[in-house]
Amino acid sequence: MNQQYMQEALALARRGEGRTSPNPAVGAVLVKDGRVAGRGFHTWEGVKHAEILALEEAGENARGADLYVTLEPCSHQGRTGPCTEAIISAGVARVIAAMPDPNPLVSGKGLRRLREAGVQTELAGEYAAEAEALNEAYVHFMRTGLPLVTLKAAVTLDGKISAPDDNQGWITSETARAHVQQLRHRSDAILTGIGTVLADDCLLTDRSGLPRSRPLLRIVLDSQLRLPPTARLVTSCRSDVLVVTTSAASQERHRTLEGLGVRILTLDGPGGRTDLRRLVQHLASEKYLSLMIEAGSKVNWAVLESGIADKVFFYYAPKILGGLHSLPVVGGVGRRRRADAIQFRGVSLHRVSADEFAMEAWLVKGG
Repeated sequence: MNQQYMQEALALARRGEGRTSPNPAVGAVLVKDGRVAGRGFHTWEGVKHAEILALEEAGENARGADLYVTLEPCSHQGRTGPCTEAIISAGVARVIAAMPDPNPLVSGKGLRRLREAGVQTELAGEYAAEAEALNEAYVHFMRTGLPLVTLKAAVTLDGKISAPDDNQGWITSETARAHVQQLRHRSDAILTGIGTVLADDCLLTDRSGLPRSRPLLRIVLDSQLRLPPTARLVTSCRSDVLVVTTSAASQERHRTLEGLGVRILTLDGPGGRTDLRRLVQHLASEKYLSLMIEAGSKVNWAVLESGIADKVFFYYAPKILGGLHSLPVVGGVGRRRRADAIQFRGVSLHRVSADEFAMEAWLVKGG
């Protein structure tokens, strides 16, 4: 295996980020006699899979070539026919995949079908972690049947997200805020609470300027339907705003918001709140692979306590607010004993700017 070509396939796959959901981002490179004969990467809009695009570019040069691909080729009929059959028909000699496809419809069957047809296959295990990280939401969805839920926040060094009197300005820098837009671009849906909407009149849009496979679904938790019809979320709605409420909410407000194009989902949960677990299941049923949460202290606690969160991504600014009245990143009742603290694993740090960093970590479920 030539590492250069797998690295190129991974780079191609990254060009599909945000443009493939609910499919994975995949890159493919065909190599014949030491030269690249064809390249391809998948986008939802483009329909064709990366392998097919590479085969089409290579033409007759695909016969006897090596195919480097970031994910095991599919072997089932979906929006397109199985890539395995196209690879076999083109006469490709060898397929090197960075990782197996966790989709139960494929999961080893693609490579097995190729071997049965006389195509050599190889798993490049040293690239498996990188390939999986590239499609972490897809992999998570295929393994759990649920979207990957990330809790994002911008915090001071002492863990605060809000001052008690005046919250004009930003906690983090413009560089960090631009990085947030990258996270939004890679997400299928974003969620906040009604308190944040009323305080900030936020839009919750993907401002990366990059193309998407579908609009970012903007979700508001609003048990009493307090969302004003004049809120920017509502006036900018293009069937991309979902308000999650309870049966206690005003039916008149329900009708008003629906008349303005807002989707309303009634999910009664404990204590008169919305049911977060059922919301995540609803998103799964509509094949939303990822959900990012940008909310206040109370919602952040509800997300962690309910167990729906899978990971956190906290941006830290070189500031301290201090005091007992500044809001912490997570509020609510909290845990009363150190032994009951919510635990994390796989902690990693990311340099964001000269004086800022981000902390990414996965929740230990049941901790």
